[in-house]
Amino acid sequence: MKMHIPKFQNRVYKATFVFLLTIGMIFSHHKSSAQQKEMMVRISEIEIFPADLEEYSAILKAEAAASVKLEPGVLSIFPMYQKHNPTQIRILEIYANREAYESHLKTPHFQHYKTSTLKMVKSLKLIDMNALDSQTMQEIFRKLK
Repeated sequence: MKMHIPKFQNRVYKATFVFLLTIGMIFSHHKSSAQQKEMMVRISEIEIFPADLEEYSAILKAEAAASVKLEPGVLSIFPMYQKHNPTQIRILEIYANREAYESHLKTPHFQHYKTSTLKMVKSLKLIDMNALDSQTMQEIFRKLK
């Protein structure tokens, strides 16, 4: 079976596509090692009210940057939006373990994000994931070592 890969004109879109394709191949519903049993991976699917998009995006960007910079257990807070529907936000969240996630929820930057954007969120779905290939994950996110 031949896989169809869309053609992209812009390098940014090509790089984003390759990154997301790689991440997609890493995830599965099976745990592959004891280390993976501890790591917490989640995809947040968020829909924002159109009138709030600019303000929401600024707050999310600041929260994601602070989380990755200040919290050793936060391996990834990678926010994205759908190209043709920017009110559809997706966040790839990867934490060293459940304790890192729970600690993240208590930080001032996350509390500010959550309380100040609550009215802007039309819908929220949290999808917990497991990594299929922990060796590849370590190569992508060297912070695991």
